[in-house]
Amino acid sequence: MLDAVVVGAGPNGLTAAVELARRGFSVAVFEAKDTVGGGARTAELTLPGFRHDPCSAAHPLGVNSPAFKAMPLNRYGLEWLHAELPMAHPFLDGSAAVLSRSVGETAASFGPRDAGPYRRLVEPFLPKWDTLARDFMSLPLSSLPRDPVTLARFGLVGLPPSTWLMRRFKDERAKALFAGLVAHVIAPLGGLATGAVGLVFALAAHAAGWPVARGGSQAISDALTAYLEDLGGTVHTDYEVKRLDDLPPARAYVFDTSPTALARIAGFGNHYASYRYGASVFKLDYALDGPVPWTAEEARRAGTVQVGASRAEIGAALDAASRQGRAPDAPFLITVQPSLVDPGRAPEGKHVFWVYGHVPNGWTGDLTDAVERQLERFAPGFRDRVLARATAGPPELAAHNANYVGGDIACGAASGLQLMLRPKLSLFPYSTPHPAVFICSSATPPGPGVHGMSGHNAAKAVWRRLRQEP
Repeated sequence: MLDAVVVGAGPNGLTAAVELARRGFSVAVFEAKDTVGGGARTAELTLPGFRHDPCSAAHPLGVNSPAFKAMPLNRYGLEWLHAELPMAHPFLDGSAAVLSRSVGETAASFGPRDAGPYRRLVEPFLPKWDTLARDFMSLPLSSLPRDPVTLARFGLVGLPPSTWLMRRFKDERAKALFAGLVAHVIAPLGGLATGAVGLVFALAAHAAGWPVARGGSQAISDALTAYLEDLGGTVHTDYEVKRLDDLPPARAYVFDTSPTALARIAGFGNHYASYRYGASVFKLDYALDGPVPWTAEEARRAGTVQVGASRAEIGAALDAASRQGRAPDAPFLITVQPSLVDPGRAPEGKHVFWVYGHVPNGWTGDLTDAVERQLERFAPGFRDRVLARATAGPPELAAHNANYVGGDIACGAASGLQLMLRPKLSLFPYSTPHPAVFICSSATPPGPGVHGMSGHNAAKAVWRRLRQEP
């Protein structure tokens, strides 16, 4: 009998399997798709030689992940590549605010009225970032935080809505960039703890950047898999699990799936019926005949570029997708330029470009024209560079990854109390009604992102239980 079976070979499932195998437990992973990866895969979606990331592409939480840092993933081919600027936020006048590794450069890009307030916001936390990141990404747990004073201070700043936090800024540049940071979790700007979301992304950039993985996000999943196999674990692909009886006998079962799928497979009935799924995205992958012709020079040097003319425009786009049930007229876009630092992702002289805008859950329309009109505002001539495009709306995203219910790439709405307390109000969020069944997906704390910490935290709950058994 195996000690543990993991269902789903996304970053969280693979991380949970590695953590258990490192502690001497026998582990097997079962994945429905023909490759590992979940939200961290790479494929030729447009033309031969253009390697795209169908889901996540830039990894500020991955490079900052306490779980990944504790693993020798570099020995298994994972290499982080950093653009000159982690992120830029261009404006219609051709200028840009930036999120740089340097706090000073970032503050200066906001203008003189907001440079000081920004420094005062981030500088108290940076010297203690490693401990804060571990405490923030590990809760809730039964163990005490390593630095409760800093965590409490962070909570006082971050728990209110981001709209409150942004009151300390006077001008549009800082407000728009910070609103864009919050939008990465597809949450309305006025939601609980959205200030913490924006602050975490900013601190992550200053501490370790917003890199891409050489060769694509698949490299993260492949490195985890290779490490797991060296530890004695096994991975089985093309193995769809429809009920617990489809799995071999084990002392524990760990699900890197949506709560909906877990309830169906394990027979939990309506246990997760109150769990909410949020807005989706419309994703485009481009093969380009050259770099994106951004008007702002800073955007040409940035790995990630946020596209939204103002805080109000970004807020309106989020509200349209999350609250009004319609696609925004001027979508807020998150874009990534992997081939700026990884030219092997495209043929010589060519580029891959990653873009998404927000749409309602389950939306079946086509946002391509709206996305490209928005890009043309900040990069005139963009359409002339397009060699090919691959589009994926909510139905296609859900087909690609079953955890994306209705196309929700966060595996559950990251708003309200559910941003912090997921998938249910519980001190033990990785446990389920069955004592031998656990959940480790992004539907559990700390939530969405390629960081493996949900898997790491769930593995702790699993090995504590296994060690209690006679």
